[in-house]
Amino acid sequence: MKTIELLLADDLYERAKTLAERDHVSLNQFIMLALAEKVSAMLTFDVVATRAKRASRQKFLEAMAQVPDMDPDEPDKL
Repeated sequence: MKTIELLLADDLYERAKTLAERDHVSLNQFIMLALAEKVSAMLTFDVVATRAKRASRQKFLEAMAQVPDMDPDEPDKL
């Protein structure tokens, strides 16, 4: 593990501290989890963007053409 020095605005520090207490975790753990969530979200975006570059409208239309034309099941109706 690495140690970093982090400068936070006072109001952000107080809000994070309050939320960490509410979640019954240390401020350190709260910040680590928040950072992990942000990193995960950005990596997920990168994966989706990479896959989108490989997308083909023609392949999409071919796949959609295979879907049967029928009414949805009762619980799925709007």
